[in-house]
Amino acid sequence: MQTYLKNGYIVTMGEQETVYDGGGVLVEGENIVAVGKIDPSLVKPDAEVIDLQGKYVLPGFVNTHVHTSQQISRGVGDDVDFITWLHKRMWPYESNMTEEDSYVSTLMCCLELIRSGVTSFAEPGGQFVSGMVRGVSEAGLRAKLAKSVMDCGDGLPTVWQKTTEEELDQQVDDLKRFHNTAEGRVQIWFGLRTIFNNTDNLIIRTKELADQYGVGVHMHVAEAKSEIEYTQAVYGEPTVTHLERLGVLDRNLLAVHTVWLTNEEVSLLKKRDVKVSHNPASAMRVLGFAKIPRMLDEGVCVSIGTDGASSSNRMNMIDEMWLTSLIHKGWRLDSTVVPSQDILRMATKNGARALMDEALYGSLEAGKKADLIVIDPHGPSMMPVNDRIAALVTAMRSENVRSTMCNGRWLMRDRKILTLDEDAILQEACARGAAIYERAGIHLPDRFPVVKV
Repeated sequence: MQTYLKNGYIVTMGEQETVYDGGGVLVEGENIVAVGKIDPSLVKPDAEVIDLQGKYVLPGFVNTHVHTSQQISRGVGDDVDFITWLHKRMWPYESNMTEEDSYVSTLMCCLELIRSGVTSFAEPGGQFVSGMVRGVSEAGLRAKLAKSVMDCGDGLPTVWQKTTEEELDQQVDDLKRFHNTAEGRVQIWFGLRTIFNNTDNLIIRTKELADQYGVGVHMHVAEAKSEIEYTQAVYGEPTVTHLERLGVLDRNLLAVHTVWLTNEEVSLLKKRDVKVSHNPASAMRVLGFAKIPRMLDEGVCVSIGTDGASSSNRMNMIDEMWLTSLIHKGWRLDSTVVPSQDILRMATKNGARALMDEALYGSLEAGKKADLIVIDPHGPSMMPVNDRIAALVTAMRSENVRSTMCNGRWLMRDRKILTLDEDAILQEACARGAAIYERAGIHLPDRFPVVKV
């Protein structure tokens, strides 16, 4: 079956970044057949023809860092300091989750991702990869999934206290069971939670296994000031410099946050082709300002992630693009840095490159997977549209995303989710979230006096 999207504003994000005003996209099966001016002879008589009437078509957004297992913890980290968030809320919450909780939380996260135009994402690690795999497979999205891996560190819940061998063996088992499942949409990567909780031996052997299996490593890197203080005290050097000495900086490392870098470390990322996931909302809570303008100037592959609901609350790439367009202008006092076209690259083709999939998606080109979104600018929040590219970053809202397609399949059509029972998931996810709060002994304070009536 073919789908022919015609008469649209096609933002390809291909090598030449051509935009076709009044153009089309022809999809057959999982793949894009043609883009731009479509030869009528390519369109089969039984093709579904959709007249876009000027709506945008973009590659699906790629969220390079989202904790699916944290989706039903939303609100757990609001207005508390980092240590309280980590030791009294986040760790108790996550350590009290079951595999079924992880599955339902993943479904809940996928709903939000689909509604905001995401077609592919990278999960840095929960405890139940099997639950995440089930959720992603049913939702129809594309994902790189990893386990949250820790073999050292103070204060870890008993259930998380694992040896290096146990952590590596579990990941290899997950990879052998689940890699390239769900029509190839689901892939398994190796995870490293943070240098606080990862020994040098674990880091080095993780890199060796990732190379052996041809997959990536997803790691929180130079996230907080306290991390750099720790690595300086323990290793005599900051995080990225230490990772370079261990030999793990490479094209298959996805380094998340990278807030606390020296200028020399930025250059190291470029030299080693390390990929960066910029999470602006999460960073603004407590982490600081990443050197994104410098990274872009030096040619580092910078992508965008939302982080998890425990630290950001919004798994919405459109919000993250908007925030990216503001914060670097503000702290640099330069309204010209990180322009809208750079941010669209970060959210699409840079994201695909960060996940080592630039040959498959991230742009609208013949032969690539049919991962795309349809955007309708009609409405008071986005109109009038004068600068048509900037509007996608500075004015668009998630409700402007009308339809989402992944692997040639509509996941959302005219704002209706087609692959999941949204109401049932919302109901079960809220119940499970409350039950975990109770098991973990987490009680959030009332902000104002509450009177039950």
